[in-house]
Amino acid sequence: MDDESKIINLPNALTLLRFIALPFCAYALFKNGGADATWRVLAWSGFFLVGLTDFFDGRVARARKQITSLGTLLDPIADKAAIGTALIGLSMLHRLPWWVTAVILVREIGVTILRFAVIREGVIPASKGGKLKTLFQGFGVGFFILPLPHWLFIPRDAFMAVAVILTVTTGVDYFVKVFKK
Repeated sequence: MDDESKIINLPNALTLLRFIALPFCAYALFKNGGADATWRVLAWSGFFLVGLTDFFDGRVARARKQITSLGTLLDPIADKAAIGTALIGLSMLHRLPWWVTAVILVREIGVTILRFAVIREGVIPASKGGKLKTLFQGFGVGFFILPLPHWLFIPRDAFMAVAVILTVTTGVDYFVKVFKK
């Protein structure tokens, strides 16, 4: 880690901003029982901005050589908090089956615990499949948040199905790689 002396830097501030934004995202998702299209678009916008800060904090940290232990710890937790907030909220509103939420969260929490368990031997980098999984999860959840017309439900559901398949396969891949070592 290059810049431990400056724990509060732009990348870490962006990560903390993600945590701070999540209550607003949840509030907007649940506003008026989750049925208000305007609030659903606001919820989607909030989750989109949270995802965008996730994209930029890592890039900024590497470009500015501001990678810290705090950022390395908090970034994946913020990622899981964001996806977890959206998934649990959608399931509570009966928009997304609980089994989808359970599969994704069990994988995300399991891989996060695995990463922390082996961190002394080095960070497990995100694979291309893991990055693709994150992309499909983000868009899949976003499609469930947005007030889409019924004719888009089949593509929305197909997108989430791919996200679930990638979630399971990349999760198994992480565990296989660690246990082979």
